[in-house]
Amino acid sequence: MINFVENKNPMPSQDPNVRNKNFVEVTSGYTDKMAINEAMRCLQCRDKPCTGGCPVLVKIPEFIAQVAKGEFEEAFQIIGTTNSLPAVCGRVCPQENQCEGECVRGKDGEPVAIGRLERFVADWHRDHFGDIKDQPTKANGHKAAIVGSGPAGLACAGDLIVEGYDVTVFESLHKEGGVLAYGIPEFRLPKSIVQMEVDKLADKGVKFVKDAVVGKIFSVDELLNEGYESVFVGTGAGLPRFMNMPGENLLGVYSANEYLTRINLMKAYKAEYDTPIKVNKNVAVIGGGNVAMDSARCAKRMGAENVYIVYRRSMDEIPARKEEIEHAIEEGIIFKLLNNPVQVIGDDKKYVTGLECVEMELGEPDASGRRRPIEKKGSNFVLDVDAVIVSIGTNLNKLILETTENLEANKNGGIGASDDDGVTSNPAVFAGGDAVTGAATVILAMGAGKKAAAGMISYMENK
Repeated sequence: MINFVENKNPMPSQDPNVRNKNFVEVTSGYTDKMAINEAMRCLQCRDKPCTGGCPVLVKIPEFIAQVAKGEFEEAFQIIGTTNSLPAVCGRVCPQENQCEGECVRGKDGEPVAIGRLERFVADWHRDHFGDIKDQPTKANGHKAAIVGSGPAGLACAGDLIVEGYDVTVFESLHKEGGVLAYGIPEFRLPKSIVQMEVDKLADKGVKFVKDAVVGKIFSVDELLNEGYESVFVGTGAGLPRFMNMPGENLLGVYSANEYLTRINLMKAYKAEYDTPIKVNKNVAVIGGGNVAMDSARCAKRMGAENVYIVYRRSMDEIPARKEEIEHAIEEGIIFKLLNNPVQVIGDDKKYVTGLECVEMELGEPDASGRRRPIEKKGSNFVLDVDAVIVSIGTNLNKLILETTENLEANKNGGIGASDDDGVTSNPAVFAGGDAVTGAATVILAMGAGKKAAAGMISYMENK
């Protein structure tokens, strides 16, 4: 029987005034009963628009139908046919713009909570079958290399290993996971979940080489000369971007990349770690995306009394997920909207003491479709802060492009690669994810990794 409740079953979560002082996961997930009740809201549409909205084409109505019957392991197996990271995607994917954005239930109420159900199923499987190790797959004699262990690289490795390929993943940092490890905070994505996904791949036979900067200690061409028949490049887009305004070189100005890496990867929030990071009293975060929300919420948890999001447009244009914005507001983050920074102010010792901003108003839409912010002359004011975190996006790293023969860039400065199978101008090299498109989402990177895996299989089989 279909449940005609208009709204989603609420997600249990910590009290905002408790969670803004810890790094424990904000939400605790559905219970069995909640999951079944939510699954019963699914209309089981014949044309399955939700599946079409998923970059990796998860069989959404099929797995939800199993949840509604209480067959949670069957639901997990269905998800696993196309998505190798359901516990991750259920937590961090922007479902509202993808699968849930296409849900028919959303026309007369809230869409089915597809992401929450995916997370529930993945967590249920981990709790009941997590100790069972996957067995290594039978080798087929072909050897492939993957550069980067972020979502694109992990998805590519997962599809290759199940087909019997000898897969080695080269990671530049001391921990696998890429942006999942260094970029997304523990309170949104517990690192034990990322490690579990890495361990599952290792159990199947994937080899991980850490502290290996491809392009420095050896090149992609050298990997090909060492017996790897094809290489996938999924190095992300991790170079910080700044505003080039006066004062950005003052002490107390961070890029969001550095700030989050110190906290997430290097565990600066734990007393037993020696990672250097200053506890600031008043912090301004420049930007309005998910990374800005993560930075602001981390700063609050690190002990800041006041944390400001400084964004030049209004709440209608802010690009962060609605859920992340709501969580930030609940946790006491202060939104300074329609304000644009013009310089960072410091004292005679070169420490940050303030952020000068100017008020903005919105004009006609620009090329992005958002209303263009226009400065109000003479509206300058100073926000009293002792730290500034710049979160206005990232740039692409050129290292692989500069050190690999016959590898061409695309118009955005990333690695040029086919949308269909990820092949580059070098037929043995494939690429996908943020290294190609610039900063995007976890699920889009995974989709690119899966397409590239199919392309690599075709290349190696027909070489």
